[in-house]
Amino acid sequence: MPTKYFKRLRMEINLRRTALPEPTLPEGYEWRDWHPVLTEAHSLAKWQSFDGELDGQLFASLSNLPGCRRLMSDISLRRGFVPQATWLIVQPATEFRTITPCATIQGVTRGWWTGSIQNVGVVPEHRGLGLGQALVVQSLLGFRTRGLKRVFLQVTAENSPAVELYTRIGFHHTRTTYKEVVRPAAELVAS
Repeated sequence: MPTKYFKRLRMEINLRRTALPEPTLPEGYEWRDWHPVLTEAHSLAKWQSFDGELDGQLFASLSNLPGCRRLMSDISLRRGFVPQATWLIVQPATEFRTITPCATIQGVTRGWWTGSIQNVGVVPEHRGLGLGQALVVQSLLGFRTRGLKRVFLQVTAENSPAVELYTRIGFHHTRTTYKEVVRPAAELVAS
């Protein structure tokens, strides 16, 4: 089977030196801070955000709802899990429906002073409204509250809207890695 390599960027932000904007949401959206009862909503938002996207193809756990459930469980049970940096954006419940998960982010620690953002996801029909920026900034404020000084994330270089968003917030590219993907030849031709 052929192998293809995808460029991944590690981007970092220094929380002590970066002024962060106010994380505001458009009308009709609300924040939900971390609570274990929201694990399913986070999983659903994660799966809907990555389904059919490049990262859903690169990372098997993002390609289906059971994988996203396992991933959310693994993240939330980690010793370094940071609830203050883990957020869900929803459209609130109405008389006829429950909440609609629209965007998700999780945070974990990587050492004494460093945090790591995991899986920034915005469901496609909610993109272009500023939810991604609000989500990342809200998470960074949570890391800052926790006393962390630096935060990093990894992004696929081909995802230029995400790279531009992170740069606009204050992240800087610090390292390049490559994700190896072994797939059948027919799939590589299609991508």
